[in-house]
Amino acid sequence: MLTFAPGPSKVYDALSDYLQDAVREGILSANHRSGPFMQMYQETEALMRQKLHMPEDYVLLFTSSATENWEIISQSIVESASFHIYSGSFGGKWVKFAQHIIPESKALKIAANEAIQVSLLDIPEQFDLIAITQNETSNASQVPMSVIAEIKEKFPEKMIAVDTTSSMAGIELDFSLADIWYASVQKCFGLPAGLGLLMLSPKAIEKCEQKGEEGRYNSLSFMLENARGYQTHYTPNVLGIYLLNRVLKDMPEIQHIDSNLRERMNKLENCIANTTSLRMLVDNEATRSTTVMGVTGSESLITKVKKEALEAGFQLGSGYGPLKPTSFRIANFPAITDYEMNGLIEFLSKY
Repeated sequence: MLTFAPGPSKVYDALSDYLQDAVREGILSANHRSGPFMQMYQETEALMRQKLHMPEDYVLLFTSSATENWEIISQSIVESASFHIYSGSFGGKWVKFAQHIIPESKALKIAANEAIQVSLLDIPEQFDLIAITQNETSNASQVPMSVIAEIKEKFPEKMIAVDTTSSMAGIELDFSLADIWYASVQKCFGLPAGLGLLMLSPKAIEKCEQKGEEGRYNSLSFMLENARGYQTHYTPNVLGIYLLNRVLKDMPEIQHIDSNLRERMNKLENCIANTTSLRMLVDNEATRSTTVMGVTGSESLITKVKKEALEAGFQLGSGYGPLKPTSFRIANFPAITDYEMNGLIEFLSKY
């Protein structure tokens, strides 16, 4: 069964080889204070710069998940309150995490088809961090880099944190536009779940030091102290980091992946547009995700398509939350081959 669920999604076909190599090389038994682990950490960070264009002065940290990063950001970086801009369920969950730690945090919810009007944004001085869900997995929408650039220009004194859980390693991100970026590996990285990534700019590190929060398991100051020596604060997911290292080594530079995924998404969009009974969940091209396609229709039709897809060997991702009965989602992640995507497009074209 070939899965097109948007996470956990299909892993890279080479994963079985990577796993065997991990056992043979003995890295799974490496202590996280040991030379082999520190070398792997350092090499993985260098590969993030080379393949994903992470800036030279940004730091890579490993966490358990993207969700953990919500807590770390509010706990260790935000001083007064955060202001969240979101359109769907995952952005809404980030707000709730933030408000649990800092109740004064606020949010602006927009529709999936609604472009952020930066010129109309009014974010008071009390909010020292702007939180943006760049790719909203639940409704297949996204915020373009151009909009994040506008926000940065309008609010240069504020920190910006960006959720790229379903887009990092799939589209080219301009990391210089924000101070904090995070993701998980079970989507565009084509790996099993269980590893989160957190990137910090020098400004974010300075803000962490200024706040001085410490004493918790995932206090950022504790994490950064260990990262300076390419170590982690506690025993990490060594296998996950090894697999990430191998994927980064084998993948092309991000601009090539970006170009291919945009081309594939265009084919998928044309397919849905030419059907008689299905339509795209996000009909505003400016806010439609490049890596997750949302398709909507009547409840009976969606049930029928998902059932027939399973019979044809394709597992479609269910709609999320209130959208579940009347939609399904399709991952356009790099681990899915062009041949596999073309097969799904051919299947969907009959509707």
